[in-house]
Amino acid sequence: MEPSFTTLIAHRGESSDAPENTLPAYRMAVERGFGFECDLYLSRDGRLFTFHDGDLSRTTGGADSRKCAEATWDELSRLDVGGWGKWKGSRFEGTRPALLEEVLELARDGRRIYLEVKAGPEAVEPVARVLAAQRRAHAGNVLFISFHAEVCAALKKRLPRYKVLWLSETRNARGAAVSPTDIAATLRRIGADGVDMHFDPAIHDEAYIRAVHDAGFEFHAWVVNHPMKTLLAFCRGADSVTTDCARAQLEAIAADAALPW
Repeated sequence: MEPSFTTLIAHRGESSDAPENTLPAYRMAVERGFGFECDLYLSRDGRLFTFHDGDLSRTTGGADSRKCAEATWDELSRLDVGGWGKWKGSRFEGTRPALLEEVLELARDGRRIYLEVKAGPEAVEPVARVLAAQRRAHAGNVLFISFHAEVCAALKKRLPRYKVLWLSETRNARGAAVSPTDIAATLRRIGADGVDMHFDPAIHDEAYIRAVHDAGFEFHAWVVNHPMKTLLAFCRGADSVTTDCARAQLEAIAADAALPW
């Protein structure tokens, strides 16, 4: 694989240039030609919406500090998640969280939306209902990721045609590197199609990624924001790289390749 519009995934949308996990950030990714990643929570009244943190405080500028699952969609729809931090006073002020239904309207063939399910297995059936009620998204342009192994297993059982990737840190709770053997054992147990790991060049060498591939699974990398590190991940065999700055990385890599070495 190599860095391209299909293999660079815009993390939380083009989150360097628009507020993370908002429709403007997702639309920007699509307009620039990339697939994107977004995070999903389930509201108190069963609506799936995009948000990263477990509580609402950071990207509402402290306007609401409740847990995501404690708010109804009516309450969430009145929150401003486009005017915090460096976005204060920008054209994005007044942007509300996005519903999964709205996100799926941005699905395009040839690109993928990575849906990270942050909620537990209780979100799987609502996800299936939303998918069944729309026409644009399908198993060819949407896949699922989750840190929760039980959520991965439930998604694969309920939606077997869709790819499911297990999100993993590089090291376990004891500080030891998670081995390809351990990765493969977990993926077999939960029925997932691959792993999406926090990329560490000191650990994820070519042999490591090849071992995951040889076990029959995909290897994806997150979140890499330096072009040379991104190139390294692809050179070692990564199937995709998630980044906060997809266009900037692709342009930097292209510019570097054009230099008369």
